[in-house]
Amino acid sequence: MPMLDTPTTHPQALADAAGEVIDRILTDADIPEVTAMERLACAHPLHAWTDDNYRSSLRAGYWARVRCDAATGRIVAVCVAMDGVDEVHLLNIAVAREQHGQGHAQALLRALYARCQQHRAEALWLEVRPSNQRARALYLREGFVDIGVRKHYYPAATGREDAVVMRREICASDPSEAPHALD
Repeated sequence: MPMLDTPTTHPQALADAAGEVIDRILTDADIPEVTAMERLACAHPLHAWTDDNYRSSLRAGYWARVRCDAATGRIVAVCVAMDGVDEVHLLNIAVAREQHGQGHAQALLRALYARCQQHRAEALWLEVRPSNQRARALYLREGFVDIGVRKHYYPAATGREDAVVMRREICASDPSEAPHALD
């Protein structure tokens, strides 16, 4: 029996086809809702970004996107990345706790890959807490590899936590990595 290419093969396609989410640029007006969502999503609220982190990212012109529930307009995920020379650095990605496992982070990463390709970035970099096993598993599935460790990088409930530095090469000619960008 032949395999059919259905929307369920790609979380972004499923969500978009069903009209369940809208991806758009983060605005100043979104910041209070985004920080509230992120504080509830983080294992330790002290790890969440602040309003000032988001505002300074917008002022700097960083790539900043949100996913919103199409019916309610409620923000369910956020992603912020910074351009470098021939590379992009993922600074933050967060998904509302009740939306974990729905493909939102993967969809935002795919949009970011498309942007990387458009800007001819050769790699996407990020840091992640070793204790954030859910995120680490996603990044590994997405083709990121461990590059190194930044000692005492993140604040933690009892002092500081290391960061695992990860990198993913961006293939300029693979359209399957980039369904669309949000520019």
